[in-house]
Amino acid sequence: MEKYSGLAMFCYVVAGLWFVAFLVGFVVDRRRLRNGAYLVIALGFLVASWLLDLAVAAPGTVKAMLVPLLLVSPLLIFGLSVFLMLNGIVMLWREGWRLANLLSLLLGIGILVGTAVGVFAMTVAMTASNPLARVLVGGAAGGLGYIALVFGCFLLYSTLYARVGPRGRADFIVVLGAGLKGDEVPAQLAGRLDKAREVAAASPDATIIVSGGRGPGASVSEARAMADYLIARGVPEERIVLEEKSRTTLQNLLFSGEIMAERRPGYQCVVVTSNYHVLRAAAFARRAGVTGHVVGAPIARYFWPSAFLREFVAILVDHRMKNAALFLLSALFGALAFRF
Repeated sequence: MEKYSGLAMFCYVVAGLWFVAFLVGFVVDRRRLRNGAYLVIALGFLVASWLLDLAVAAPGTVKAMLVPLLLVSPLLIFGLSVFLMLNGIVMLWREGWRLANLLSLLLGIGILVGTAVGVFAMTVAMTASNPLARVLVGGAAGGLGYIALVFGCFLLYSTLYARVGPRGRADFIVVLGAGLKGDEVPAQLAGRLDKAREVAAASPDATIIVSGGRGPGASVSEARAMADYLIARGVPEERIVLEEKSRTTLQNLLFSGEIMAERRPGYQCVVVTSNYHVLRAAAFARRAGVTGHVVGAPIARYFWPSAFLREFVAILVDHRMKNAALFLLSALFGALAFRF
């Protein structure tokens, strides 16, 4: 038991160090995605410390806790799969047949099928005399474990970042475009503009920059349609600046950043997007050199799972070399662990 007690203390110390790293990173620049990894690692060591302390104080309790967890896990996995599949069907019904709208449906099917295949493969690998089977299963488990860990970091930190408000008053409020429906402002973009009006009420001297160029088939730029929407709802026209050259989120921020730096060096801004897009937009803002905080406007609940999954895939692609290297390293560790 002394061994467990010493190990628990070690885990507490490591958890504390990672938590300090998270706090420093969050204070210095909360837009860094790595802050989420620091927080998850700290929480992981904290849970390990708690379990080790529990094993010392009440031997057998940890095993007793694992039994109901193992019994409930299949139900949780099945419930999550059904929820995602139903959400995918709703997405296709309301938003149309597009690959992006299939994400939650495909993930739900993938979790259900993958769990069944994984249990079968694990059983075969553990009973097989062929070490290659164990290596393959271990490699797959390690790689998928890395993806699950990154998703957990992204989900936790996105939630935390979205709940922390901007610091002080803003000099500018940048509204990111989300596409027009013909020449009209669709519901998602209207939500962003309504959120911008809410932020503007708290910073009455702030200039609102509406950002978005003209897409194919549109007779007006997205920025013009956004400005008209705000003016129709009582925002003074002189308070609005149009940025009409951008085609992507990064360009939204680069071109808006140029406007802000020219008008007021040393500015502070609030960037407004949709709630599922907050953390990735914050990463783009950091890359574009834009100084400020990103806030999210609410969207329809049925839309959120697919939209968030799309953002997660985009984050993986944005950092594809780093993620590919860590995925392969995790797969290698998993293969070695199962081999020996």
